[in-house]
Amino acid sequence: MGRLVEKPPATRTGKLHHLEIYVSDLDRSQEFWRWLLKLLGYTLYQQWEHGFSYRLEDTYLVFVQASSEHEAAGYDRRRVGLNHLAFYVESRQAVDDITDLLRKRGATILYEDRHPFAGGPDHYAVYFEDPDRIKVELVADDN
Repeated sequence: MGRLVEKPPATRTGKLHHLEIYVSDLDRSQEFWRWLLKLLGYTLYQQWEHGFSYRLEDTYLVFVQASSEHEAAGYDRRRVGLNHLAFYVESRQAVDDITDLLRKRGATILYEDRHPFAGGPDHYAVYFEDPDRIKVELVADDN
């Protein structure tokens, strides 16, 4: 019989430290993300002339105003690069409640014809877009 090996002490190895996203309109993005991230338990972490960040525990999200020379190409999740951001929410009810709030705010809900099962029959989520059309997904943690 093999010897049991003790696990090394817990580290943060592999956990996401931060994610930085360039945006086309800092004010518009801040209004959108401030609202959403507060719902998800994030708090304002940093703010400066050309950016801001929100933090939850050890992870933070950074949003920076893109320079005018880089804005023209815009963002498309189907190009090489980031496709979407996905966050857990506590329950299916939370997905439903936030979906209602997103609709009231005029957010674009994606895959309406398959909502809330656009990710499959066992995946309860809402997919929507931020002001730069970055896809965001909120997944029920009680799936």
